[in-house]
Amino acid sequence: MMPLYLDANATEPLRPEAREAALAAMELVGNPSSVHAEGRAARRVLEEARARVAARFGGAARDVVFTSGGTEANALAIASLRRGRRVLAGATEHPAVLRASDGAGVLPVLPNGTLDLAALDRALGEGGPALVCLMVANNETGVIHPVVEAAALCRRHGALLHLDAVQAAGRIPLAFSGSGAESMAVSGHKLGGPKGAGALLLRPGLDLQPLIAGGGQERGRRGGTEALPAIAGLGAAAMAAEPATALRLAALRDGIEAALGLPVAGEGAARLPNTTCLVLPGITAETAVIALDLEGVRVSAGAACSSGKVSRSPVLTAMGLGEGAGQAIRVSLPWNAPDDAPARFAAACRAVLERLRGRVPNGALRAVG
Repeated sequence: MMPLYLDANATEPLRPEAREAALAAMELVGNPSSVHAEGRAARRVLEEARARVAARFGGAARDVVFTSGGTEANALAIASLRRGRRVLAGATEHPAVLRASDGAGVLPVLPNGTLDLAALDRALGEGGPALVCLMVANNETGVIHPVVEAAALCRRHGALLHLDAVQAAGRIPLAFSGSGAESMAVSGHKLGGPKGAGALLLRPGLDLQPLIAGGGQERGRRGGTEALPAIAGLGAAAMAAEPATALRLAALRDGIEAALGLPVAGEGAARLPNTTCLVLPGITAETAVIALDLEGVRVSAGAACSSGKVSRSPVLTAMGLGEGAGQAIRVSLPWNAPDDAPARFAAACRAVLERLRGRVPNGALRAVG
């Protein structure tokens, strides 16, 4: 039996449409900045991908900047928007955002993982101009933040808002143009495109200072020859996501949770349809991930392992999970997850728990039916 890949939030499997677009772009000889026929052919592919990203996520094509991925897109936005402003970032933000906004004021989250809006309101009213950095959906728990409400508070206090939509893009409806944000980052390989391309959507007329100076590519906002195959794949992947897929994945996710009966981080909050973060009391996350891998099931840990030492997940710690912050695994279903994923995962998890604990915990594993 083929391994069961349930780590889509790390990277989605490549979509056929993205593979086809990337391979076709690889055959093109020209540089998109060249004016001869080969260059113009490459430019057409580049601008078609830009138009697709804009159309899919609700922006203007001229305000889409291609980058090497979500990390660079976040860093580019934060570096420009933070000038003369203090930065406020949620406690559960991705490290790419927290490190790019070094020295940011940290905003607490509620026990269900959503941003504490009252704390945001207070923080915005206690200092000078601010930049708020907020992920649309969390990478570990799938919890969706109250972006509309946060944007309203930012407008009231004259603050700018940057959205990290890397995990949300392609999984839930997104409309950047109506979000109230100045910028929004997405990543190609989280959509089912090739690794190596991302995009930053900008509010029209926003002044953006490049992190990478070059020959004027991307309207002078990001230097360097564009990675055309990865960008073409990003554009194709952006258009490939379908609402029906989200509904199917949500049903599979619910099946996993119902079959196992384990604690779920962020349960009760709106979450990505493909994501569940399960707490396995008494078992470290790394141990569970390795054991499941041996069973042919690929998942990720909510806690990170650094230099052989287990550390608790900052995201789950901020949510108040205590010991559970080091005992959680992330299960994230890919776009092509098989229909038998809940049964296969539950069987593998049952085997792991029986082996590691010596018994099945009372009420923790219900029959898969």
